[in-house]
Amino acid sequence: MADEKKATLVQMTAPQQTKVATAPDIKIAVPEQVNRSTAISILDRTLGGGLPSGSVVYIFADAKSMAEVFLYQFTQARKTYYFTAERHPKYVMNDIKNYGFKPDNITFVDIYSAYYITAQGEMVDNIGNEFVDAKIVEFTESNLKKITAEGSADINLIFDSFSFYLNLNVNPGAIKRLMNVVYEATKKLNCLSFLYGLKDTHERNLENEILKSCDVIFEVDIEKNSEKISSLLSIPKLRGRVPSSEMLKFKVGEGIQIDTTKDIA
Repeated sequence: MADEKKATLVQMTAPQQTKVATAPDIKIAVPEQVNRSTAISILDRTLGGGLPSGSVVYIFADAKSMAEVFLYQFTQARKTYYFTAERHPKYVMNDIKNYGFKPDNITFVDIYSAYYITAQGEMVDNIGNEFVDAKIVEFTESNLKKITAEGSADINLIFDSFSFYLNLNVNPGAIKRLMNVVYEATKKLNCLSFLYGLKDTHERNLENEILKSCDVIFEVDIEKNSEKISSLLSIPKLRGRVPSSEMLKFKVGEGIQIDTTKDIA
């Protein structure tokens, strides 16, 4: 058996057996991109009609900015698979309702309970457990593959938060693989995926790999002066289009309310 494996390996790696794909050999069906609404009309207008379908969006946010409210409002645009990793879905659902949003479109994928709660309903401390951390990545990938197999295009995939995965005690290659599964699912379904990540929290090289992979970056910051605190949204990356150079001021009220004063002027 060992000799057979060796022979196969030699055959596969021999120069005469190597075939390099050229452009005519590559036939990939790419779904046509359309604009998909974010459910925030002023943001849609800033984006030129909405986000391009098939986009993976990273919400790169100051932890104090309440950027999760963007996620809640995004669920209003279409059917949403909401991966909850750091809180139980019932608390996320309660917050969504408190902002006046309807939960009808939401299907929760409960990563939190799979990680922290036993079958008997008891809390466990799995933080740093390498075996459990690897299994939770596999569990997430399995759910993504099931959603992809359903083939529904006009959906959102929301990860609240992706920082949870970046903090797991796994080989960085496992996170890159998960990111690739998210990316491929988004492209195949021609849907929108939103990954919520906290700034100044993670190992820089891995974080940069994730930012590089994403199609769109929403960067959310807090600006303080002597009189008030302002929340700011910028869009430094918008793959396939010219990103906006404008800083959008917003506040959290009944959802995300973007200041239009400058826009109107």
